[in-house]
Amino acid sequence: MSLRVMFLGTGGSVPTVARSLPAVLLRRQGEQLMFDCGEGVQRQMVKAKVGFHRKMKIFVSHMHGDHVLGLPGLLQTMTLMGRERKLEVYGPEGITGFFECVQESLQFGLTFPVEIREIQGEGGVVCEEKDYAVDAVRSNHVVNSWSYAFVEKPRAGKFYPEKAKALGVPESELWSRLQHGEAVELEDGRVVCPEEVLGSLRRGRKIVYSGDTRPFEAFVGFAAGADVVIHESTFDDALAEKAEADGHSTPSQAALQAKQAKAKKLVLTHISARYTDVGLLLEQAQKVFENAVVAEDFLELELPLPKG
Repeated sequence: MSLRVMFLGTGGSVPTVARSLPAVLLRRQGEQLMFDCGEGVQRQMVKAKVGFHRKMKIFVSHMHGDHVLGLPGLLQTMTLMGRERKLEVYGPEGITGFFECVQESLQFGLTFPVEIREIQGEGGVVCEEKDYAVDAVRSNHVVNSWSYAFVEKPRAGKFYPEKAKALGVPESELWSRLQHGEAVELEDGRVVCPEEVLGSLRRGRKIVYSGDTRPFEAFVGFAAGADVVIHESTFDDALAEKAEADGHSTPSQAALQAKQAKAKKLVLTHISARYTDVGLLLEQAQKVFENAVVAEDFLELELPLPKG
């Protein structure tokens, strides 16, 4: 089951020649989940050849322009492309009013329904599907902001045909039902349960997106065991005081969060326009957490299914 992470925009605050504004796209089984929606995101999607008609959800971390101003343009492009499928948008309080204001001011209609859900309280599970959920936790920025975690639900364990045969289950559609977690009844009236022919549950994949944030204690538990932590790193370590004042993180801080969470990989993003060479950022991060990279626009990662 393919799961790809594509970085459509990796800059912070203002775009550069090399970096568009924040947008990270997860692609899974024909569905697309976008985390933040910076300006010009639809052009990045065209360049990446990811399409505008698929089942899609957008998760906005906070209401700063570089994270949300791409939404009106994306919606208009989708309309011009004839999209009909519903689009779901999740975000902080105020995103509904933003959408309504833009739609009224620009006076554009949509060819598809848009369902907006404002995240309340302390977050938790904000979106749940059959095979995965998206969780949110309050981050530590200068405005109301969220970090998100995409978490696949555990998969059924390995199927053992020899166990099924030993229990008298004929090789038929009954095997498929057992593999999908369904108990089956045999001709002699006996019932065979999935756990009798399957191994232990196999864990799913977990991808965590920080949004804009200072380091915060709850992030470590939130990101625990993540396959990938995508963490903002706006300024280098020498500008830690500026990062603190502006509600951002440095490479060492992001790396420490990933290390404490026992994540497998760290990807730094939301890079300030002052850095045309990211070697310093990478060096600072890798001193704390070796398996770290700095994202570039159109970087794509493929996450294989865990074996265990």
